[in-house]
Amino acid sequence: MTQARQPGDPVTLSANQTPGLVCAHHHFYSTLARGMFAPSRSPRNFREILEIIWWKLDCAVDLEIIRASARLGALECLEAGCTAVVDHHESPNAIEGSLSVIAEAAEEVGVRVRCAYGVTDRHGADGARAGLAEGERYLRAGGRGYVGVHAAFTCSDESLEAAAGLAEDLGVGVHLHVAEGPPDSGAAARLASLSRDNWLLVHGVCLPDPVELAGTLVHNPRSNLNNSVGYARPRRFGKVVLGTDGIGGDMLDEFRLAYLCLRGEDVTASPTEAWAWLANGWELFPEALSDLVTWSYSPMDPWHLAFTPGVRPLRVERDGETLWEDGRPTRVDASEVRAKAGEQARRLHRRIAEMG
Repeated sequence: MTQARQPGDPVTLSANQTPGLVCAHHHFYSTLARGMFAPSRSPRNFREILEIIWWKLDCAVDLEIIRASARLGALECLEAGCTAVVDHHESPNAIEGSLSVIAEAAEEVGVRVRCAYGVTDRHGADGARAGLAEGERYLRAGGRGYVGVHAAFTCSDESLEAAAGLAEDLGVGVHLHVAEGPPDSGAAARLASLSRDNWLLVHGVCLPDPVELAGTLVHNPRSNLNNSVGYARPRRFGKVVLGTDGIGGDMLDEFRLAYLCLRGEDVTASPTEAWAWLANGWELFPEALSDLVTWSYSPMDPWHLAFTPGVRPLRVERDGETLWEDGRPTRVDASEVRAKAGEQARRLHRRIAEMG
């Protein structure tokens, strides 16, 4: 058996094995959104998508829902060969302790996670302070992650400065949505003096050229298409990684879509460029390099994978422990995880419907 790679070792693809894949931007709390009731009216633009759907959902979750969402989200990552996740969370009516619930649920399944709470002034200055306090509590208690911010357009300058300052104090980056759509088109000017190289800049679709913010772009092509916000043109950025923005944990699928979007802009584009964005996730999460995924396909080469759907893990190992084998996880009962998630999804959907 091929030995698991260690941080610092060169990453080369051969046969049917790779390190564990990394999702650089997820929203575990949105895992149970699938199947919820149709909104009272159809959103006509990006801001209405947020207001009518996602901002209602984050207000409806509680700690029990958060735990069920994170367990199912982590399970779906594991069964797609993704062993490490950078999660961005918001639950304005269940803030305290929420990041610990997510971290514990992911670890129960066996997925590595780094958490951030998305600070926002949408619920007033007290809500912003509570979000910042949750991030600080979690990180000072030994949790791994980032200081989170929802987006510049939902935060006051004071909240943005407080988040950036806390990140500097704790020696971590800031994880935030940046210029995802027109409502946040002014983000660059507001963040220019604050951003640092260890920041995660999620989406970046509406950032002007040249991009003058420090940090790594987290490209989420599926989400950008789903929300009709446009193409981020990732080549504009110095460093690019891939995330799903909460739409599952299948990073091979996200890589294929990233390649197709790139190819749509440039017919000479190669799958190796989109694969490099996926591989950059190992710089954010070097521990995943020591994980080992044995796949159903060989060779695990970008040119093959770009045109080969349905590639699945046969076995996933972490620190010598087998986490996935024979189509099922080893730490948890997949049927029980899904049953509990179904119960909590029904609660969540009822709560959203009651909001009107």
